[in-house]
Amino acid sequence: MTQSRDAEARTLSFLSDLVARALKAGADTADAIAAESISLGVSQRLGEREDLERAESVDLGLRVMLGKRQAMVSSTDRSEAAVDELVTRAVAMAKIAPEDPHIGLADPDLIATSWPDLDLMDPYEPNPEELYARSAAAEDAARAVPGVTNSEGADASWGRSTVALATSDGFAAAYSGTSHSVSASVIAGDGTDMERDYDYSSVRFLKDLEDPATIGRQAGERAVKRLNPRKVKSGAVPVVFDPRVSNGLLGHLASAINGAAVARGTSFLRDKLGEKVFADGIVIVDDPHIKAGLASRPFDGEGVANRRMNLVEDGRLTTWLLDTATGHQLDMKSTGHASRGASSPPSPSRSNLFMEPGAQSPEALMADIASGLYVTELIGFGVNGVTGDYSRGAAGYWIENGEIAFPVSELTIAGNLKDMFLNVTPANDLELRYGANAPTILLEGLTVAGA
Repeated sequence: MTQSRDAEARTLSFLSDLVARALKAGADTADAIAAESISLGVSQRLGEREDLERAESVDLGLRVMLGKRQAMVSSTDRSEAAVDELVTRAVAMAKIAPEDPHIGLADPDLIATSWPDLDLMDPYEPNPEELYARSAAAEDAARAVPGVTNSEGADASWGRSTVALATSDGFAAAYSGTSHSVSASVIAGDGTDMERDYDYSSVRFLKDLEDPATIGRQAGERAVKRLNPRKVKSGAVPVVFDPRVSNGLLGHLASAINGAAVARGTSFLRDKLGEKVFADGIVIVDDPHIKAGLASRPFDGEGVANRRMNLVEDGRLTTWLLDTATGHQLDMKSTGHASRGASSPPSPSRSNLFMEPGAQSPEALMADIASGLYVTELIGFGVNGVTGDYSRGAAGYWIENGEIAFPVSELTIAGNLKDMFLNVTPANDLELRYGANAPTILLEGLTVAGA
């Protein structure tokens, strides 16, 4: 851990010097970002080792502003000559860039001055043999499930990343995080009667990683359970989203309330701030400070202080996701949601996103469904962000008299997100496993297109 802190300090010193050079070269204001990452991953298929990959990257980005003109340049070279060229090029580009009245560094009164320890860094680094052992355990357990006939493979990986930011207004800070993951994907059945399914686990700390053999077994059991799917008639029926897919609805919400889309007028929720967009009682939270969260960050990509926010409270939309520029466009302030890479200026994005659970179990939620669909997989990207129209391929299980009856596939579900959001009923089974999380969700009246 001390070694990581020392590396962060060296990077921040380098970035602060880079910003100072940009000001000396003629920039009015500037900021610089460094993104460093190391990853190690392996895979196995049909009992044989396939891939071993280690990647290391160091990306450097410099943004300079002259009045209301800005330019962004990036590099992977930190040599003295490369840095000189980077600064010269950035200032020259900014001089001829078009004016943008909304650019600028973050408002000084919004800058983070302190933040909690988010516990994102696991000091343990596995070696390739450990990762191979995990991928083997996952695939072997999956292939041992009766009915599994083939494998798409199992993977195990580890990664460490560091983000550092320095601005000409005096902000300079960095944070690091790690990840451990394991996954398996297998096929059940033969010939034209084959079905595929998967499972995976991704966490910050190795101690929290789900047992690889359990991941493999669950992948195999899911694939077998999907064998011999039936056709169903088209119609408007209740649709239940499994937690593996229900979090996608939160992704559509995050896109719709992204300040960039709202400022362009290309969001189906562009005129809904302060209005009811979800059913009564629904609360949707964005929390960047969840300890060991997969999308946690102590401050945003502009150094702005971030915090837990209820994006939706009792069904009402309370805020947009804003960075400095989109906030200026909408005559509002940044909400601490700026995100950025080394080669592009800041833009808004979510952090850890989740829908608070309801009161009923998934079984109780389905108890009154005489005929409906339980979705475990969604296919395609048929979502219109401007109108909210929603149409996606789906597979899962048919519900009869409140019980899972038989597998179904080759279906299409369709509706409009504005109506879907207003008809959401969450179950009580929320688990914070991903960057976006939702419990099992019941949606009334979607159109299911089958045979």
